[in-house]
Amino acid sequence: MAESGSPSERIAAELRRRIAVGELAPGARVPSTRRITQEWGVAMATATKVLNRLREEGLVRAVPGVGTVVAGKAAPEEVRAREPRREPAREARLVAEPTAELTVARRVRAGGEGELTRERIVATAVRVADEEGLAALSMRRVATDLGVATMSLYRHVPGKDELLRLMTDVAFGEQPLPEPPAEDWREGLETVARLQWRIYRRHPWLASTMSFTRPVLAPDAAVHTERSMAALAGRGLSGEEMAQAAVALAAFVCGLAVHFEREAQAEQDSGLSAEEWMDRVEGEEHARLMADPERFPMFDAMNRGPEIDLGLEALFEFGMARMLDGVGLMIERRGRGRRGQGTANS
Repeated sequence: MAESGSPSERIAAELRRRIAVGELAPGARVPSTRRITQEWGVAMATATKVLNRLREEGLVRAVPGVGTVVAGKAAPEEVRAREPRREPAREARLVAEPTAELTVARRVRAGGEGELTRERIVATAVRVADEEGLAALSMRRVATDLGVATMSLYRHVPGKDELLRLMTDVAFGEQPLPEPPAEDWREGLETVARLQWRIYRRHPWLASTMSFTRPVLAPDAAVHTERSMAALAGRGLSGEEMAQAAVALAAFVCGLAVHFEREAQAEQDSGLSAEEWMDRVEGEEHARLMADPERFPMFDAMNRGPEIDLGLEALFEFGMARMLDGVGLMIERRGRGRRGQGTANS
């Protein structure tokens, strides 16, 4: 792949190459936006831009209910028939790119029931959820991919709830927090929030499994809250305020990240990217419902002004910054209170 140009240009060039040499034949599915974000480590917006560019060039087309496929004469049912669960092209990529995923893939395919371990079960479950979404995950599906009887899994994992807990811990443990922690409280909280955002983007299913009222016992996830509270220690906040600030920030990141999975599923079901869907919505129906300046004066003003970025990345940056501004104001008020008490006691 060429090293020059933007990330979207480099990824598009690689997919063009795969199409040109026949690695991706007419009618075959091309990597989805979710797969592009995982394979190349880019944002969803970049992945969407890649597929849009290939569509504009006529190299790929959207097939409702199937996804984006290489332009050609193959019918959707032929696409499905040609899609084995374990794709040779994907295996070739894993061999060429030694990663943790390669290790997982090799372990999963090596040996039978006698070598079954909890680690193999969890690794397989994470792979299924990453590639096909949480709806595709079941104990039976994991057993099928491992080539063992479903009941044999229960000797290592009591059930799906425990499996999800273990998957959560693995997902958070893949990307440890940087050491040493930042000395500045704001930098410390931002570091934790950005790492969580990357983890959710890498595993789009993860956010929907999280609960902040009944949290799962996942040590590698809990260490994020520990780090956030530690960043606020000694700033004049009570223990309750430190905990609430840490959890509220994590809840914001998770709540927004839920849309990673929803967007990936929506694209799979409709064959349309978010931008293509918006183009359709903003047609006649949009004009009829939203273009009433008396009822929607703010929408009318926005429609007449410059383009506004309401993508997930932009919303994450804006929301995180405003939450940290609020924490900073609280710390500043506590500092003023301490200085006032010192003056009164002198």
